[in-house]
Amino acid sequence: MTLDEGMTLDDVLASLFPGGHALERGPFGTVHGTGRLEGGGQIALVGIVDRTPLGVDGALLLASRVLAVIDKGGGVPIMMLVDTASQSMTRRDELLGLNEYLAHLSKSLALAAARGHRTVGVLYGRAAAGAFIATALSTQVLAAVRGAEPSVMDLPSIARVTKLPLDQLERLAQSTPIFAPGLDPMVAVGAVAQIWDASKPLAEQLAALLRQSVEARDRRDEIGLARKGRLLAAGIAQRVAKEAAAGA
Repeated sequence: MTLDEGMTLDDVLASLFPGGHALERGPFGTVHGTGRLEGGGQIALVGIVDRTPLGVDGALLLASRVLAVIDKGGGVPIMMLVDTASQSMTRRDELLGLNEYLAHLSKSLALAAARGHRTVGVLYGRAAAGAFIATALSTQVLAAVRGAEPSVMDLPSIARVTKLPLDQLERLAQSTPIFAPGLDPMVAVGAVAQIWDASKPLAEQLAALLRQSVEARDRRDEIGLARKGRLLAAGIAQRVAKEAAAGA
């Protein structure tokens, strides 16, 4: 493995859990199991890997794995490992209401956080669109290994949706991170909290992250403002909250 090639799942697991792990592969590109944390204790592992598109079946299975951890209690932290192309584009998944299944997965992770389970996303490969939102972005904090390739929507797709010329979007992407796919723009807007250095043990970087206090609320809009990637989101959110409280 070189830094240019990125990290494989085996690379990530070996670096995260030198004390050992028990990860099982399930259907639909899913994985689940446990990892042994440095300093003691375990973390529950779930994920979508091998750049598998996330469909109805995979989303339902991942949500069931998260809910099973919640049912056991004990506040065990949960790690979501992510390397997925995007959500599945098949007619079957769309007709079955894939958006609801993705929302169910996202809400399962939110429930875990509300029940005292620290949720951490680790993006080491690709992630795009609804699959990115329902997995990596639905954890409390998202770390990405340098070489990861996140995007909410690629520029040709944005051009089709917005009817803006592709060359105009490409120019905007040079100065406006919200239009730009890739790791650095996602850091700038606050979606990715940390970039982990693959040349150093990931276990130490995970331990440092877990030592940080848990935010009482999602502050990604404020982080995006501080990093000058999202200049308006935090102010708009504060205004909406203030006016909603005034009208209650």
